[in-house]
Amino acid sequence: MLPLGTHAPEFRLPAPDGSLHGPADVADAAGLLVVFLCNHCPYVKHVADGLGRLAAGWMDDGLAVFGVNPNDIDAYPEDAPERMPAFAAQHAWTFPYLYDETQRVAAAYGAACTPDFFLFDGDQALAYRGQMDGSRPSNGVPVTGADLDAAVRAVLAGEPVPDDQRPSVGCSIKWKSGLEPR
Repeated sequence: MLPLGTHAPEFRLPAPDGSLHGPADVADAAGLLVVFLCNHCPYVKHVADGLGRLAAGWMDDGLAVFGVNPNDIDAYPEDAPERMPAFAAQHAWTFPYLYDETQRVAAAYGAACTPDFFLFDGDQALAYRGQMDGSRPSNGVPVTGADLDAAVRAVLAGEPVPDDQRPSVGCSIKWKSGLEPR
């Protein structure tokens, strides 16, 4: 796991429209959330609408948000870049949804699953790495985003993030053959 306090690993990734985005573009933001996502994962689908709703509010409050799709599209064609804009629109994602074709960004962040959340403070130091909330596709718990929202609110207020950080749960990242983390 990426240790708390680690500076956000730099990247420049394309959105499907060809525009490039990365942490350096938002260095003046109050904080940065990098979320590893994809289109096909039932865990992502389960939280997608809630994430869109919450992210819009966080962005209004000064948080920068990037979604990053790291999956092997040869094995999972539903995650292909040309399908990303429609999926993002369906869930009201107004943040850039980027494609990590080489999977280097996912590896640099130590991302393990989709969804996987990395929240950085205003200095882009890792403050939170964990779940959105305790909801899962089949547990009947509503999607509130409570865990992640508490962390975001603390970062935006310049306060310490709660110590209780539970790991994300989701589908494992679909690594290309030979690129699996060791």
